[in-house]
Amino acid sequence: MKKRFKLALPWQILIGITLGAIFGIFAHEYVDYVKWLGDLFLRGLKMVVIPLVFSALIMGVSSIGESKDLGRIAGKTFLYYIITTALASTLGLLLVNIFKPGVGVDLKLSETVTEISSTKISFVDQLLGIVPENIVKAMADGNMLPIIFFAIMFGYFITVSKDKTRIQLTDLFNGIYEVMIKLTFLVIRFAPIGLFGVVAGVVGAQAGDTEALATLFGSLGIYAAIIGGGCIFHGVATLPALFAALTRKNPFKFMKQVSPGLLTSFATASSAASLPINLEDIHVKTGVSRKIASFCLPLGNTVNMNGTALFESVTAIFVAQAYGIDLTIAQQIIIVLTSLLAAVGTAGIPLAGLVMLAVVLNAVGLPLEGIGLVLVVQQPLDMIRSAVNVWGDCTGAAVVAHSEGENLNL
Repeated sequence: MKKRFKLALPWQILIGITLGAIFGIFAHEYVDYVKWLGDLFLRGLKMVVIPLVFSALIMGVSSIGESKDLGRIAGKTFLYYIITTALASTLGLLLVNIFKPGVGVDLKLSETVTEISSTKISFVDQLLGIVPENIVKAMADGNMLPIIFFAIMFGYFITVSKDKTRIQLTDLFNGIYEVMIKLTFLVIRFAPIGLFGVVAGVVGAQAGDTEALATLFGSLGIYAAIIGGGCIFHGVATLPALFAALTRKNPFKFMKQVSPGLLTSFATASSAASLPINLEDIHVKTGVSRKIASFCLPLGNTVNMNGTALFESVTAIFVAQAYGIDLTIAQQIIIVLTSLLAAVGTAGIPLAGLVMLAVVLNAVGLPLEGIGLVLVVQQPLDMIRSAVNVWGDCTGAAVVAHSEGENLNL
């Protein structure tokens, strides 16, 4: 019998993305006929992501066992995430000060900020928002930070409960997680077709607007190149260097193993969309245990936003340059620190970074109208930084797993 040829999922996804881009450019007037494929795929991912994250975190925390193990793993995870996010933000600050994309540029506001909500979020409100008043409402709203907080607390108190309760609840959430993984696989099977619709819709919207394309490659080109180039440098140099130094393993072989999730996050501009894929791939292909993957990845999906932190710092300085505002070194340091905290509170959904950008601008007294300067180029930049966000989560999980004595399949 002839061996049946089956194209691997990453290649299927790449083909879907490529065909979607070609369709969007040359047949943009017909995009509405295929865009629904992407909408349906994204709705399927949104359907599974909340129960998957909730059950995965509870399973991960409860399976760690002793509280000292939980504290140790959580400490390592947070330390890695803070270091990599701070490095990304600092890299963005250096690049924007070297190339100065906003100096001497006469940019007109092509968009307004009236549609961007929550521009007055304070850090106190952000911290209070971590503790949910109503966990069911938080789930319905897709508010990830309170969901993660509640799941971690719930999982921890499972570990300190009586044996009967601990066993029953552990088995319950392990079962829910297994069912959610199977349901997620059903959605993932349609990823190439769904991503074809997503990319066709994004490219088609731009291809039908010559003025938007001209702006994209005009005065904002240097700004976009700094963010895109900075994210790519962080993704192919900084993170791999840290990974190789801490694990003594080949980072690019690891990148290949988790490529389906990276491609999904790139195509959808959403780190949350790739979470179901990464949770399974990083365990099956790389050997990271479920308990660490189920703790590090959902947590990183909300608190570890390397690409977003770089975007926040670059954009804040760019806005200041475009408005002719000179920022002191102290103000730029505040921008780095605020970008770090803003990235923690950024949801893993498309363009969510724009909402938190308002927090960064407020921190140093920059005009919120400056957000309108950069809206037109956000879609391609959001795709790049989302992939970097997910890559940072994956390397973090692998580094923590290696530090715990687990053998990585690399």
